[in-house]
Amino acid sequence: MDMVVRAPRLPVPGETILGGPFAVSPGGKGANQAVAAARMGAVVSFVGAVGSDAHGDSLLAVLGAEGIDVARVMRGTEPTGIAAIAVGGDGQNTIIVAPGANAEVLPAHVDAARDAIMTADAVVLQLELPLATVMRAAALAAEVGTTVVLNAAPMPDARLPMELLASVEVLIVNQTEAAALGGTGSPEAVAEKLGRMGPRMVVVTMAEKGAWYSHGEHKGRVPAFAVEAIDTVGAGDAFAGALAARWIEHQVAGALDPMGVMDAVCWASAAGALATMKAGAIPSLPMRADVVKLLRSQGVSG
Repeated sequence: MDMVVRAPRLPVPGETILGGPFAVSPGGKGANQAVAAARMGAVVSFVGAVGSDAHGDSLLAVLGAEGIDVARVMRGTEPTGIAAIAVGGDGQNTIIVAPGANAEVLPAHVDAARDAIMTADAVVLQLELPLATVMRAAALAAEVGTTVVLNAAPMPDARLPMELLASVEVLIVNQTEAAALGGTGSPEAVAEKLGRMGPRMVVVTMAEKGAWYSHGEHKGRVPAFAVEAIDTVGAGDAFAGALAARWIEHQVAGALDPMGVMDAVCWASAAGALATMKAGAIPSLPMRADVVKLLRSQGVSG
């Protein structure tokens, strides 16, 4: 659950400032990306945990209302995870996550969801769960031939194990996360270097500068869509969820050629841009029709 305070600007370390409006809204990287994919038309099942509290009740209700299968969401003994978010006047934000019940999702829960993983076209992972759990999910998906999409955020202090990256087909990172993985230099060089670590496709998001991607010998940059941004919370998750949904559409159709890959990144960029136009995480995530409309308005096929 996101606890959001808006302020004229973000404070510097050691500084206290007076904020403005305060809001509580549903969030969490996994939930955001699940809803983003569902709104793009994907059929989504969720594996995770919430607490046995009012926040947990609310989050399960939100996911259920989006048509997401929550049968594998357990009730933990810890409180539901929360994120403390400050949003500055320019829409930029800082976020601190208290994982709560997320920390109780163990590799055994992944094994219990094996049937869902085996029948899925893709498994989308983030790093708000214990690393051992993420690694088990990636390994199991790779074992049964299910595409693994990893949004490597929030980046842990320690380097990600190479065996995790070896199981990943699509890696999504922003510039800060890419640098933490050892990717320095231009976005092009970073994407190529990270690709050599195992992922077939690497996407480096660069906020208003767009996104650079590397897919084998095919590389390119998708410019950012020009929108009136008020809040960047959830934009990265909108990007990841939309990319995963569009990726598997092309994958199922046997159309993951250079044009299909670029199309998926365009859809993701459009979804991320639209998410900045509304406050909050899940409340800001666009519907498929909104993404198509923006793509067509910019002369990009929807």
